[in-house]
Amino acid sequence: MKKTLFLVLLGLAILASAYLAFIYYVPYSTGTRAGELIKISKKGMLVKTWEGEISQGISGAQIFQFSVMDDDQEVIEKLNELQGQYVKLEYVERYKTFIFWGDSRYFITKVTPDKSPHIDKR
Repeated sequence: MKKTLFLVLLGLAILASAYLAFIYYVPYSTGTRAGELIKISKKGMLVKTWEGEISQGISGAQIFQFSVMDDDQEVIEKLNELQGQYVKLEYVERYKTFIFWGDSRYFITKVTPDKSPHIDKR
């Protein structure tokens, strides 16, 4: 009886570990987005996560929401520095997110300043 219970618990632990590893290491998609960085903040009641938004349209109707992992301090600092400017974001989209990762499935891996296409080029 004890051996069966141990094997069942071990099997569940292995399945849970495999699921978490799949969610973390296998991205759904990768890509880039550009827009005006309108928000970057650390929010949450129990677990604080970094969340942000860029506006991808003139009217602000197209908002891209993203999260940043806590261990990406370079990205967080760059986003805070470029607040209100036009930026290009490289991201990884995950299949799922967890409360301790952030609200969005899109996680920023790199941020660079970019030129706005809306500025008159005369």
